Amino acid sequence: MIASLAMYDHPAQRWANDAIWAALGAALRERDIDAPATLDQDLPVEDVWRAPDLLLAQCCGYPLVADDTLDLRVVAVPRYAVPGCTPGRHLSHLVVRDTERASDLAAFRGRIAAINAPLSNTGTNLFRDALADVADASPFFSAVVTTGSHRQSALAVRTAAADIAAIDAVTYAALARFEPEALAGLRTIAVTRPSPTLPFVTARATPMATVAALRAALTAVANDPRLDSARDALFLSDIVPSGGHRYATLLALARKAATRGYPHLV
Repeated sequence: MIASLAMYDHPAQRWANDAIWAALGAALRERDIDAPATLDQDLPVEDVWRAPDLLLAQCCGYPLVADDTLDLRVVAVPRYAVPGCTPGRHLSHLVVRDTERASDLAAFRGRIAAINAPLSNTGTNLFRDALADVADASPFFSAVVTTGSHRQSALAVRTAAADIAAIDAVTYAALARFEPEALAGLRTIAVTRPSPTLPFVTARATPMATVAALRAALTAVANDPRLDSARDALFLSDIVPSGGHRYATLLALARKAATRGYPHLV
């Protein structure tokens, strides 16, 4: 089976994800579940989400509800200790160059935006929601460039390849702690509304007995004092068993933006 924790995996955090998985995998194997010894570091996350033998991964919440080709079950929801985020929820920083004189989003009409991926919740969906009111039912940006990651979106703004981007708050916290130069020359002009954090998921076909074991193992990992340093490196304060019902709100945000005449981030 496949396991991946690649969504929040800055190089300085990789040891922490490995430690978390070592504990999870051991707990699952004690329950006779064939958990892999190591995390998959090779498959793109989009392929991981589609793997029929997916045991555990994190999935962006928006494609979970907006992409009909995904067949996943939510296992649990993480809570992160990062500024501005309440338990079980996160948001995005809308970042611009610190030399920008603009003080509000409306001033960026006709400029260039950077996104990490078209179906990203924090990089695109929350960004679109934040702009829907000021877009006034018309195209807002002159262009939108896709960078492949939040870190690269920040770099695009820093190097003037784009003028504004939405950066996931957990990624932003990791960059601020482990790679502050990646945020040098940037400032936050606004933040988005909060939304549910990236869920832990498994393939829909995973037996419910295994799902129960995953939830028990995640709860144990969230409370194991031996993993305090690993959780701190990941800003992880808790993991709560959950279903997927809360992610319907993310699709509702996209539909609401469409009703306001702004269905696409352009």
